[in-house]
Amino acid sequence: MAATKTNEFLGTGRRKTAVARVRIASGNGKITVNGRTFENYFPLETQRSVAAMPLTVAGAAEKFDVRVNVSGGGPTGQADAVRHGLARALIQFDAALRPPLKAQGLLTRDPRARERKKYGQPGARKRFQFSKR
Repeated sequence: MAATKTNEFLGTGRRKTAVARVRIASGNGKITVNGRTFENYFPLETQRSVAAMPLTVAGAAEKFDVRVNVSGGGPTGQADAVRHGLARALIQFDAALRPPLKAQGLLTRDPRARERKKYGQPGARKRFQFSKR
């Protein structure tokens, strides 16, 4: 999570089983996710607003070009992973952005994950139907 030679700043974000590697560089606000446009990769407006939240909080929506590689999980987990990675990359760029990002809870990795299935049950919590006779 350090600056590279080409003035790019890196951040890794995680959520559930999704991992996002985010690179930000000076630019005009273009966001690319896995080689596709932001709107194409995240078709729902809610996912796009969640993923781009750190840029709006920092007031830097038009200052950076963002390149993201994200894998694992589903669309919602990936959007949250992008949000986490983007917030971390912005802190690498400017440490003064830490208080507003932290106040919005964008730096905390959400620890919730899927609970494992237990033996003798059909799922994590559900039990097989009880039969008295």
